[in-house]
Amino acid sequence: MLTHIIVMNLLVPAVLFGIPTRWIRGIWRYWPYATTAQLALLWGWHSPPVLDAAMGSQALTAAMHLTLAFAAAGFWAAIIDMPATGRWRSIFALLITGKLFCLLGVLLVFAPRSLYGAMGAHGDGAAMLSPLADQQLAGLIMVAACPLTYVLAGIWIAARWFLALEAQGRMNA
Repeated sequence: MLTHIIVMNLLVPAVLFGIPTRWIRGIWRYWPYATTAQLALLWGWHSPPVLDAAMGSQALTAAMHLTLAFAAAGFWAAIIDMPATGRWRSIFALLITGKLFCLLGVLLVFAPRSLYGAMGAHGDGAAMLSPLADQQLAGLIMVAACPLTYVLAGIWIAARWFLALEAQGRMNA
C-alpha cells in the first residue's frame, strides 16, 4: 500500500511538475479517460481474487505497480495541463478520485474479516501482522494519505483559479 501511495500520489506528480509543460500539452483533453482508467485499475487490482494473484506472482505485482503508475501519470498530467478555463474539471476529477480512493480505504478498514488470503503473510516474526490487521492498516494509510494529496491539489488549483478570476476582474474594471 505504501508503494502505491508514494508512487501514485507523490512520485508521479513530482516528476510531472518537474518536466517542461510542453511535454504534456494537450493531455488535459483526456481527463475523463485518465480519471476512469486510474479508478478502474485501482479498484480492479484491489479486488480480492486479483490482489491475491498479484501477491503470489512477482510478474503480476510488477504489472500492478506499472499499470497503476502509468494511470497515475495520465491522471496527474491531465490535471496539471488543464487550461485556466477548465479548472473546474480538475477539481471535479480530484473530488471523484479522492472520494473513491477513500471508499476503498474505508472498506479495507471496516471489513469484518480479511478480504485477501495473501495479505499479512509478509514481515519478520515479531512485526508480522494478522491478515485482518494488515488489511486494516493498509486501509487506514490509504484513508489518511490519499485524500490529503487530492485535497491539497484541489486547494492549489482553486487558489490559482480564484486569483486568475480576480486579476481578470481588475482588468475589466
